[in-house]
Amino acid sequence: MARRKTPGGKPTVARDLKVRVKTARGRKISSTRWLERQLNDPYVVEAKRLGLHSRAAFKLIEIDDKHGFLTPGARVVDLGAAPGGWSQIAAERTGADMGDGFVVAVDVTEIEPIAGVQFIQADFLDDETPGKIRALLGDAPADIVMSDMAAPASGHKRTDHLKIMALCEMALDFAGDILRPGGTFLAKVLQGGAEHALLDIMKREFETIRHVKPKASRKESSELYVLATGFRDTGSESDENL
Repeated sequence: MARRKTPGGKPTVARDLKVRVKTARGRKISSTRWLERQLNDPYVVEAKRLGLHSRAAFKLIEIDDKHGFLTPGARVVDLGAAPGGWSQIAAERTGADMGDGFVVAVDVTEIEPIAGVQFIQADFLDDETPGKIRALLGDAPADIVMSDMAAPASGHKRTDHLKIMALCEMALDFAGDILRPGGTFLAKVLQGGAEHALLDIMKREFETIRHVKPKASRKESSELYVLATGFRDTGSESDENL
């Protein structure tokens, strides 16, 4: 099956957007600034034009355009999926929306239905959630585990970094249980990248580790993504040697 075409990683909106929003009664200044930023963001505008669930879709499009891991027929687990932009692109590129690939999306926040996506409304941190994901996957392993999970920002950079890294570590631990040999792991971290201890684990379990920052990530954002490819399934090897 040939790789399906989806929008490229850069929006077609070329003009500068300069929409001004007046502060309404009862609306905080921070909310006004957020709304103004959304209205002036070409990725937001293009996402709406293309019917994408979020501007975040362009981040995954750009990463996959370069590294090509969302292959036809692939089985994908999307952690922290709301509002569904990544799941939507994964379903289109794997062919899950046509019955070929398979996408499981997980988030505590409900998302609108997406063709080819099995959605679990649950907190990934709850003890029973990983079991629900495995139940949907059945006996077959996943080809890709991707996580855009993020904790609410506290305003304290070190605290926020620790929270994001903890989520990445838990996603990585789960990926180690369900990925097939050769599989891919993609997760959000913050500027500075994955910490040494986490990188050491990834280097043992994957052939290649990259830090990527898509152009669709806002310039002022400290978010970064770690992409690990070529899962080695070292756990299974250890079990065989027991």
